[in-house]
Amino acid sequence: MPIHDLSAADAVARLTAVARQALAGYDVTPDADVTLLELSENATFQVDDAGARTVLRIHRLDYHSPEAIRSELAWLSALRDQAGVRTPSVVPTRDGEPVARIEPSDDGPVRHGVMFEFLPGTEPPARRTDFESLGEITARMHRHARQWPRPAGFTRFRWDTEAAFGQRARWGRWRDGVGMGTEELATLGRLEAVLRRRLAAYGASPDRWGLIHADLRLANLLVDDTGAVSVIDFDDCGCGWYLYDLGTAVSFFEHEPRVPELVDGWLAGYRKVLDLPAADEAEARTFILFRRLLLTAWIGSHTGVELARELGAGYTQGGCELAERYLSRFA
Repeated sequence: MPIHDLSAADAVARLTAVARQALAGYDVTPDADVTLLELSENATFQVDDAGARTVLRIHRLDYHSPEAIRSELAWLSALRDQAGVRTPSVVPTRDGEPVARIEPSDDGPVRHGVMFEFLPGTEPPARRTDFESLGEITARMHRHARQWPRPAGFTRFRWDTEAAFGQRARWGRWRDGVGMGTEELATLGRLEAVLRRRLAAYGASPDRWGLIHADLRLANLLVDDTGAVSVIDFDDCGCGWYLYDLGTAVSFFEHEPRVPELVDGWLAGYRKVLDLPAADEAEARTFILFRRLLLTAWIGSHTGVELARELGAGYTQGGCELAERYLSRFA
């Protein structure tokens, strides 16, 4: 039975069993403590074993191939080794593999997992200064992505309009979002049309399009007691517009009054590392609304996730209000 068809408790129990099965392939004792940290796209567990702590990610089915997972890990490692961006190192299996292949104990599907070092720290608050740091880190990652020769077999998916709005949209159709009525469908339909038009005109030249984190928000930064910043959760990294990383920075609170100040901070930090022409900055709101519409679809297709349940129809309504303001300027 697929995980999404199970109750929350049954899903956690089954995934915990998969995590314990995965540990058999690592240098971990059988009585290690396994604690669920998060259940969203993947299941992420904290593993405590004789004073050592690691993080084990069990990948969801039918999202990434093993080759795509290895590609993610290759960039994550290159950023740490070549760009001075602190990322978690990968703990290999006993066989020296970065990706664990987890054979089913019954007639279930093969799954895959990755173990990372545990990095200390907490999510920084959403202040202008923190967004300046986020913008600067993002620019360092983009600078590396432009110069990095990708290894043979590198493959990641794309964050383009087809991934967002196409027949096989990655997170489902925004039209199936929570709280959709006639007015909401009409408003967001107009928004999609304008986003498509503006993004087509913006184009995907090498200075605007490349390898991105694609979920680079404060929740995926860890700041330790020394002030050192780590970047985590590259599961959505892929090819997209560089400014999409700005759109992701304000995920889930795009409507709040503080956002313009935070965006200004992000842009100031970004410019410490890379130039950002005025024509690119002019599309900042386009990428914020592009992300908002993607997340509307995500909420509709992830109703079993606590965050999606909390946001619900209110997120759709807030998105419509944002859309109306955007359309009054750009439609």
